[in-house]
Amino acid sequence: MNEKIELKAKEIEKKYQEDFDKVSEIALYNQAKVLAAFKNHQVSQMHFGKSTGYGYDDAGREAIEKIYADIFHTEDSLVRIQFVNGTHTIATVLQALLLPGDLLLAISGKPYDTLDEVIGLQENSLSLKNYGVHYAQIDLLEDGNFNIPAIKEYLQNHKVKLIHIQRSKGYALRKALYIEDIREVVEEIRKIDPNVIIMIDNCYGEFVEKEEPTDVGVDIACGSLIKNIGGGLCEMGGYIVGRKDLISLCAQKLTCPGIGGECGATLGQNRYILQGLFMAPSVVKNALHSAIFAAGIMEEFGFEVYPKANEKRGDIVQAIKLGNKDKLIKFIQGIQYASPVDSHVTPYPWDMPGYTDPVIMAAGTFIEGASIELSADSPIRPPYVAYMQGGLTYESAKLAICMSLQNMLGDNV
Repeated sequence: MNEKIELKAKEIEKKYQEDFDKVSEIALYNQAKVLAAFKNHQVSQMHFGKSTGYGYDDAGREAIEKIYADIFHTEDSLVRIQFVNGTHTIATVLQALLLPGDLLLAISGKPYDTLDEVIGLQENSLSLKNYGVHYAQIDLLEDGNFNIPAIKEYLQNHKVKLIHIQRSKGYALRKALYIEDIREVVEEIRKIDPNVIIMIDNCYGEFVEKEEPTDVGVDIACGSLIKNIGGGLCEMGGYIVGRKDLISLCAQKLTCPGIGGECGATLGQNRYILQGLFMAPSVVKNALHSAIFAAGIMEEFGFEVYPKANEKRGDIVQAIKLGNKDKLIKFIQGIQYASPVDSHVTPYPWDMPGYTDPVIMAAGTFIEGASIELSADSPIRPPYVAYMQGGLTYESAKLAICMSLQNMLGDNV
């Protein structure tokens, strides 16, 4: 490691020790919550078993879904390896709960790029738009908060079936939404329409705070098992948690009407799901420590970061504004070079399915695409921002961030 970078790294850790400690305190709280759920549902070796075929009466799957409902304080959950990613869980919710003529309202601005064709913002014959579902959008304010007056006015003048919230920043330079932000907007929405369904894309947000969105009135939340809540051990899958009637509809959309959640072989994945969930609070802590470190050291070298190292966080994503295409590519390539898997591979921008711009991704991960492991990605468009997330261990992430910085700056360090 470059000597100047190494000295700066030590300074950063001392400077932000209080912020590291706050994250560790939240992790302890969430670990106690997870442990209590495991104890309440008497997890044992029998729950690690494997089912095949139809997957009827899978004891492990049933225990997992009870534990998820317990942790999120919801009536029910759907935790399945049949979900291919987080976008699949979100699409399942939208397709299950919206019918022709219904109105979908996004209140945190445009959803993540991979939902464009699901909603119909980009043409696809199977989009919600082509099935007659209407879409409207209210952007966040410049400070990243909900535009509550605009939301209230819209709800007073339109019959909205489902409200979409995206907790993480996605490919945007805004803050991730905090639980207190979500609580406030939910309370205001309920004053006008107590029956509208409020759903949240919870990707990258699990265990970042002591509460989850479903603790503050959100009806249904969803995410990926190869992000925060999988703890780096889940090999595939996603989850949906929420009201029992809504989960039933989502289960029937995932499989088919009449079968719902009764089927779904687990193929030996139950132990990974359970052990990953148990590890998740600690792994999220490592990811947040890594994000704080990245923000601190990148700002020391003159780059804009979102959020800053000492700012509150609503997700594990650290945005770094590099302002230059070549620097962006070199930074992300540097993360790949410092990965435990495929460190010899050089990533380049490519036309990735579901995205409107070429995307470069670094993910030298044990689980393909697992962004709770250290990864970094970006669409190739101004202002050329790298979005970094994850870190199974803080130590490995720290090394990767320093090596990536050196790869980008070269002799100009």
